[in-house]
Amino acid sequence: MSRQNYLFTSESVSEGHPDKVCDRISDEIVDLFFREGQKAGLDPYQIRVACETLATTNRVVIAGEVRGPAISVAALEETTRAAIKDIGYEQAGFHWQNVNIEVLLHAQSADIAQGVDASGNKDEGAGDQGIMFGYACRETPDLMPAPLYYAHKILEVLARERKAGKGDAAKLGPDAKSQVTIKYVDGKPIGVTQIVLSTQHLDETLTSKDIRAIVEPYIRATLPKGWITDETVWHVNPTGKFVIGGPDGDCGLTGRKIIVDTYGGAAPHGGGAFSGKDPTKVDRSAAYAARYLAKNIVAAGYADRCTIQLAYAIGFPEPLSIYVDTHGTGTVPEEKIEAVLPHVMRLTPRGIRDHLALNRPIYARTSAYGHFGRTPDADGGFSWEKTDLIDKLKASLG
Repeated sequence: MSRQNYLFTSESVSEGHPDKVCDRISDEIVDLFFREGQKAGLDPYQIRVACETLATTNRVVIAGEVRGPAISVAALEETTRAAIKDIGYEQAGFHWQNVNIEVLLHAQSADIAQGVDASGNKDEGAGDQGIMFGYACRETPDLMPAPLYYAHKILEVLARERKAGKGDAAKLGPDAKSQVTIKYVDGKPIGVTQIVLSTQHLDETLTSKDIRAIVEPYIRATLPKGWITDETVWHVNPTGKFVIGGPDGDCGLTGRKIIVDTYGGAAPHGGGAFSGKDPTKVDRSAAYAARYLAKNIVAAGYADRCTIQLAYAIGFPEPLSIYVDTHGTGTVPEEKIEAVLPHVMRLTPRGIRDHLALNRPIYARTSAYGHFGRTPDADGGFSWEKTDLIDKLKASLG
C-alpha cells in the first residue's frame, strides 16, 4: 500500500526563464511553418520541424531540421524578436530589438524522412523511438497533481499582472521560478508547508521583504482558501537580489524543463522534450495522447489516478506497447483498459494528429506554464485536455 501522509514538492518556471525563452522561440517556429504552409496550400502532413534554440547574453542561436514552406531568415528573425518582446525583455543584456540572432536550420535528413513519410500502403511512421507517459489524478479541477498545478498558477498570475503594468507587479521582471511543497493526509492535498519564489525585479533597491509584499497577495489569492497558514514557511528571493535575469544571467536551451512541462515529478517521464517539434515526433504527440487518455479514464470514473505508457519505434506507426496503471484506484482491470484504448483512439502518429487536430499553429502557447492542466481554447489549442472520450470508454468498458 502506498504512503498516504507525506510532503511533495514541485517547481515551475516563468516564460522569462532562459530555458522557457528558448522553448517559446522553438515553438513559435513550429507555428510559423504551419501558418506559412497553410498559406502556400501545402499538405500539413508533409511539414517537419525539429528546432532547437540557445539563448545567452544578447545572442540567440536557432538550429535544427525542417521541411515545408520556404521561410526567409528575416521572417525567422522577426518571429524570434516578437516572441522575446512579448515575454518582456528590453534589458541591456537581452533586448528584443538588438539581440544577435543566428539561424542554422537545414533540411530534414532523407534517411529519417523515408521512415516517417507515408507511402503506398505504408502509414506514417513515428519520428523517433521512445517511451511517453500520460498521467491524471483527482487533486485539482483539471485533474493534475496539486504541487505543479499551483506552482504554475502562481507564475501565470504574476506574469499577467506584470504585463498589464498593474501596481507594484510592474516592478517585476520576466524571469521567475516558483516551488510549492504540499502536505498530503490520507492521500489528499490539504495545505502548503513551504513556498519558494524567486522573481527578477527591475528596481535594484528592492529587498526580499519588498518583493514578498508585492507577490504575497497574488499567491494567497491563487492557492485554495486555508492552504496557507501561520506555519507556512516563505522563501522569497532568498539570495536577496535578482536584477540580472533571463538569458543574460543564465544560458537557456530548448527542452531542459521537461518535468516542469509535464507532472512536476508526480509521474514518470519518458525523457523526450516537446517544444520545437512537429507532431510526427511522438515525444510530443504521443505524450499528448497519453495525457488525453489518462485524463478521460479518470474523468469517466474508472480511476482516481491513472498512468499510461506508450512506446514507439522510429518508422513504425503502431505503438509497441500500451501500459496502464491505476495505482490501486481502478474500477475495472487495467488489462481491460489497455485492450480498449487502441479502439477508442488510433494511436499511430497520423491517428493522433487527426484525432487531436495537431496540424495547426497551436504550439507557442504551450511553451510556458505546462503542456497539461490547461483549458482547451477556441483555436484548437490544448485539444488533449478535452474529456470527450468518456462515452466511448463507457461503451467499451461498461
